Amino acid sequence: MHNTLFRTALLAAALGSFSHSASAEGVMVHLFQWKFNDIANECETVLGPKGFGGVQITPPAEHKQGSEYWWTVYQPVSFKNFNSFGGSEAELRSMIARCNAAGVKIYADAVFNQLASGTGTATGGGSYNSGQFQYPQFGYNDFHHSGDITNYGDSNNVWNGALYGMPDLNTGSVYVQDQIATYMKTLLGWGVAGFRVDAAKHMAPSEVKAILDKAGNPKAYLEVIGAGGESAEIQPNRYTYIDRVTDFKYGTSLAANFNGQIKNLKTLGESWGLLPSDKSFIFVVNHDRERGHGGGGMLTFMNGARYELANVFMMAWPYGWKQVMSGYRFADMGKYETDKGAPGSTPCSDSQWNCEQRRPAIMNMALFHNRTEGTAVSNWWDNGNNQIAFGRGDKGFVAINNEGGSLVASVQTGLPAGEYCNILSGNDYCSGAYITVDGSGKANLNLAGMKAAAILAGCTKASPCGGTTLPGNKFSSMNLRGTHNAWGNTPMTVDANRVWSATVNLTGTGDATGAQRVKFDVFGNWTENYGDNEGDGIADKGSTKDIFISGAGQYRISLKESDLSYQISPLNDNQAPVAVLSPKTISVKLGESVAFDASASSDDAGVLSYAWSTGGSAKTETVLFDALGTRTITVTVTDAEGLTASASASASATVTVTDSNGAYNSVLPTLSFRGTPNGWGTLAMTLVADNQWEALVSFDGQTNQRFKFDVKGDWSQNYGDTNKDGVAEQAGADIATTVTGLYRVRFNDQTLAYSLTPVSVGYAKTFPSLNLRGTPNNWGTTPLTLVGDHLWQASVNFSGTGDANGGQRFKFDVKGDWTQNYGDTNKDGVAESAGADIATAVVGAYLVRFNDQTLAYSLSAQ
Repeated sequence: MHNTLFRTALLAAALGSFSHSASAEGVMVHLFQWKFNDIANECETVLGPKGFGGVQITPPAEHKQGSEYWWTVYQPVSFKNFNSFGGSEAELRSMIARCNAAGVKIYADAVFNQLASGTGTATGGGSYNSGQFQYPQFGYNDFHHSGDITNYGDSNNVWNGALYGMPDLNTGSVYVQDQIATYMKTLLGWGVAGFRVDAAKHMAPSEVKAILDKAGNPKAYLEVIGAGGESAEIQPNRYTYIDRVTDFKYGTSLAANFNGQIKNLKTLGESWGLLPSDKSFIFVVNHDRERGHGGGGMLTFMNGARYELANVFMMAWPYGWKQVMSGYRFADMGKYETDKGAPGSTPCSDSQWNCEQRRPAIMNMALFHNRTEGTAVSNWWDNGNNQIAFGRGDKGFVAINNEGGSLVASVQTGLPAGEYCNILSGNDYCSGAYITVDGSGKANLNLAGMKAAAILAGCTKASPCGGTTLPGNKFSSMNLRGTHNAWGNTPMTVDANRVWSATVNLTGTGDATGAQRVKFDVFGNWTENYGDNEGDGIADKGSTKDIFISGAGQYRISLKESDLSYQISPLNDNQAPVAVLSPKTISVKLGESVAFDASASSDDAGVLSYAWSTGGSAKTETVLFDALGTRTITVTVTDAEGLTASASASASATVTVTDSNGAYNSVLPTLSFRGTPNGWGTLAMTLVADNQWEALVSFDGQTNQRFKFDVKGDWSQNYGDTNKDGVAEQAGADIATTVTGLYRVRFNDQTLAYSLTPVSVGYAKTFPSLNLRGTPNNWGTTPLTLVGDHLWQASVNFSGTGDANGGQRFKFDVKGDWTQNYGDTNKDGVAESAGADIATAVVGAYLVRFNDQTLAYSLSAQ
């Protein structure tokens, strides 16, 4: 139930008493606040084809009116009327039939602990008066009369008390049980597969079981939060004998590790204090915790890529019955924003809807889950921090990079040799990105920061697995034409949901033939174009009527393929610039110069400045390449509002420098880098000059970080450095290093000399520089290095002692002159400008990290 008006039941799950199996259920999606007709469409066009097993729908019983608040659906009025926020009874029954036909089971949110508070007319026309305990099916004798709940340490008070004034049904009454059971049997007769039991902990377990037994023992998952300090009688383990139970600890544990180190997830399961897998219903987040209700503590859509990665892990890891949250956006955690009902637009038609189930990294993991079900985890790999990979026997393999830098490693997949589709790289399972597995089962991964990859047996370039496109997908191109561009062509781009869009500047004036207006043109030659006959926001093919726009300024104009609805939205917020660099990939001879051009970079308010990794500040930069090997050139652009863009594929160039004849002499036939950065796998090095081998390696600075060079990849001929003098010896000692970030590692197979050179990646940043100042360095300046987008770090030795003015402490200083510095007055791990000194008692070498966007900082022992 809602924690302000009532505590909304959280997502939960249980697969029927002892006899129900999760293996056949597949991944479920909670289509939060979706209408029944929209759910049916989603079952047929996305969920069924993509292999999702079920959908949790909004409570279908008539309820309190007030669609501006989502929680009104959790205040039922009767169990005989099926006209609700989701739609009419006819629409409900049609949706159930259509989803079942698409192979997607329906699970109804069942609310029967309490009825609606106040007085009024419900969504189905029934009247109610909570003060008089008068409802269509129930009267005074059908409720508990113990007042509101005041003590969660007393189970009887929780079971018999009222939640925030909502009358508490006496679920121990035979009559009440029969009414609820009849309601459930009606839905089951229409084809519903099971139920989520809302607020289950507010009912005695024996009463919940009695109701389910009378309904024929359907599948059910029970909402039991398991909050600390509450009575032992209302904890999750007291309800698992009935069916599956929500495991909120799973979501909070997942968040803690994705915000910490995901290497620890290797043991995730019952040993963490979670419920047994066959009794646990799990999610990364649900609709309550997404809004901070009931404690929060979980990853949400506001965590961006990290939220998607957590969903990838959940669906790849063999534990529990899984549910994906699909909700909508809200601006802040204020009461209205978190309470407000669904957007008025069609789901997935605009950016108001999150539509997580359509994001490739989540959507296509349903197939991975289904094909690997019942297979144990194998071939675990991690980099000791936030990069992991693991297999599911010989059925599948997944890699997750929860770091800003690239994941570069040679790993064992457990799969036979082949060129596998990375099913997370696009809407289709085989969208053009592939991962090659060699004859030994290993793959050389090069995964960008904050990305995941997954491969499956039977899903290869030679034999692609079944493809499924999203709804629509009618057009191969689209252009916007109108008075704003003198009826020329403005190309539109399409997103993952097949919504075409373009951002244009409108003057508010038309042309000689009429007012300001536009049309959509598929090929840019008028052979297939769309206007609007009725002026109803739905485009019509071949219409003679243009689409009129009265505003002026910057606008985003979009067209949805599935129903041809279009939107014209003014853009008032500053947009980050787009950095573009050319050429992007080039090979040059030693001693040649290349002119790079960033003039195609753009921004809504104009690009203000350019910063090249080579030191230049103009739109163009000429670079001399006087060393053999591979070099990366990046540009960062800044707009008038101070926003920057860089480090994307379009903002960096890769240059390979070769000698005049292009062939190199070498003593060794092959060479690999092996060490802690790649889990002691084999990262092939490339011959870039005579006797000169090279590889790019991402170092994380972990404790006891080290490496060696291995000729054949079997340790029979390897090189280390016993003397620590930069010259290797055969079978020498491991080479230790404390560096962090992307480095160019070189080895001369004639002199045996090796070197590590940092590579400028061009990460996005808010600060131009950053220093640590405090008692560990006598308040001097220890520079932090940018190792990821907005992520700075440095290795600092803490002695544990302070100075004459106090204990051990430090601050972050941007320029090293105290003009812009950050401390932590609140002691919450998030810094504030000119905040108090940060006190710490740690002793030894620690990795200090600071995010210049969120201002969060951390200390990790090395």
